[in-house]
Amino acid sequence: MVTIYHLGVSQSDRVVWLMEELNAPYTIEWYDRGSDGLAPAEYRALHPAGTAPIIKDGDVVLAESAAIVEYLSQRYGNGQLSVAPDQANYPDYLYWMQFSNNALTLFFIHLTVGVFPVEQQAAANVDFLTRREEAYYQHLNQRLGEVDFLAGDTLTCADILAVFNLTTLPLAGARKVDDLPNVVAYLERIQQRPAYSKAMSIAGPGAQKPL
Repeated sequence: MVTIYHLGVSQSDRVVWLMEELNAPYTIEWYDRGSDGLAPAEYRALHPAGTAPIIKDGDVVLAESAAIVEYLSQRYGNGQLSVAPDQANYPDYLYWMQFSNNALTLFFIHLTVGVFPVEQQAAANVDFLTRREEAYYQHLNQRLGEVDFLAGDTLTCADILAVFNLTTLPLAGARKVDDLPNVVAYLERIQQRPAYSKAMSIAGPGAQKPL
């Protein structure tokens, strides 16, 4: 059975959501963040990368969200949330699977820039980051005005990866999406999914560690 090593308020909640969508069995081992807001040493010891999410499946210990969701979709869902190379929307699937990490990287860069006094920041760099970030979000909004889900008409792993950036990251200071009507409508569709609602109650940003 798959074990999800869940770090509180982290990207590992998307793995719980995926397993609920697949109706596949799993267990959770919950780790609280330290007083510094970072993963504790025992969590970082689970995998050399030390990042969330991390799963274990037999002898396999795997990190990185995109690798995990594709692995689980194929291994436990017969690829039902993946898109095969011979399908017409395969290029869309590949593209939107990569999109989420790019948006997340921009968020972390913004956090780093914010650490330094304004006089130490290069205005050109800040402008570049802001322009690139806005382009990503406008592109996302345009896409979701054309299709119900990122890779087409049905939910895929690309959506599993994307939603965290649009719901939980804004709680940490990332760009909000209230002014993006197609993104808002997309999130409403996602939130109506029973598997998503259950996953968030178990491992979402408002969930509590089981006693």
